[in-house]
Amino acid sequence: MSQRTLGEWLAYLEQLHPSAIDMGLARSQQVFERLGPGRLAPRVVTVTGTNGKGSTCAFMASLLRAQGLKVGVYSSPHLLRYNERVSIDGREASDAQLCEAFAAVEAARGEVSLTYFEMGTLAAFWLFRQSALDAVVLEVGLGGRLDTVNLVDADLALVTSIGVDHADYLGDTRESVAFEKAGIFRAGAPALCGDLDPPQPLLDKVEQLACPFFLRGHAFDLVIADDRWQWRGVDATGQAVELRDLPLLDLPMENAALALQAFLLTDVPWEADRVRQALLDTRVTGRLDRRTLIFRGTPLSLLLDVGHNPHAAVYLARRLAARPIAGRRLAVFGLLADKDLEGVIEPLQALVDEWAVAPLDTPRSRPATELHDALANLGAVVKSYASVEAALEGQCAQATADDQILLFGSFFCVGQALQWLERQAAEGGADGSAG
Repeated sequence: MSQRTLGEWLAYLEQLHPSAIDMGLARSQQVFERLGPGRLAPRVVTVTGTNGKGSTCAFMASLLRAQGLKVGVYSSPHLLRYNERVSIDGREASDAQLCEAFAAVEAARGEVSLTYFEMGTLAAFWLFRQSALDAVVLEVGLGGRLDTVNLVDADLALVTSIGVDHADYLGDTRESVAFEKAGIFRAGAPALCGDLDPPQPLLDKVEQLACPFFLRGHAFDLVIADDRWQWRGVDATGQAVELRDLPLLDLPMENAALALQAFLLTDVPWEADRVRQALLDTRVTGRLDRRTLIFRGTPLSLLLDVGHNPHAAVYLARRLAARPIAGRRLAVFGLLADKDLEGVIEPLQALVDEWAVAPLDTPRSRPATELHDALANLGAVVKSYASVEAALEGQCAQATADDQILLFGSFFCVGQALQWLERQAAEGGADGSAG
């Protein structure tokens, strides 16, 4: 069993449970208890939200590590390698570490059937316990209340934003989504929310649990002006704290603001210079991810973003409008079948000059014909391709140095693009560096 490679473990996990998603904590709770007692780390932070979870986790981990803490981060999904999901002290978990963790969970589960995600989450928990960490940052996979991450009682629980996504599991209203996400709150423990207008079920949960509540626009906030921004928040004693004259970030500053407030509530020293530098050092692959490459002798600019729902599309459109370009914006777009196609393309349609659409390398992909027809009905210039790689190559072939290639719509879409960029770099045809 322990001799499996990581690839063999992942293939095994995929066929272990009859359904890919099976909401509920009862099965994973049994195995979690069998894995042994003890906290994952002295400080535990959980993060949920419709969008912004990944960058908020990255900011939080960066802030903690800047103070010399050894930090574990669990996130999902991954783009290129499963190892991306588990980070220990700034490094991806190795194949050997993950295989050992999977073997430990497999031995503990007995006859309990677990999904791929549940096995992976419990393996991350086991690995964190073995790693003598100072802090752990956990990204919720789906919802909150019934997600395996919610087995852990966190010191701080963060909700980034609340929009409608995964309606089959979370409901089709912001109120139902808020109820699920507020499930990560714990009695008497600080609850933080980056949504300016959280629905009533979230506020009700805060009151029910008597959580100290830190809401953006009230306890903390940010102001963006020209090429700078500033932040204000309150510490655990209610004392006001400010950061002024901060340089703009590529990642969403709203999520940085939420992470700053969370960090301020920890017992870790607040050193303004280190805090500023930690924000600037934070990077997340595939989220407002700027790249440059040389394609057939022409320097090209790319922007990769995993935004795949209307809430994310509105935010992406706002960021694109704030940074006009000299030339055209050429999109490469793919989407899963269960996503709101019209809600994703409508905010971005006026900001894109030409579209290249393609199916994704998954049975869950929406057909390119549906993408093409939806865009054509809006009057967009659109061309269909057989794959994301072909669509990206097609846009690169017609792009100039003044243009921007926007690649977005799904983790699958960005992941396939990153693989293509890696191949280009290996062949000497692309720089592929962050820009």
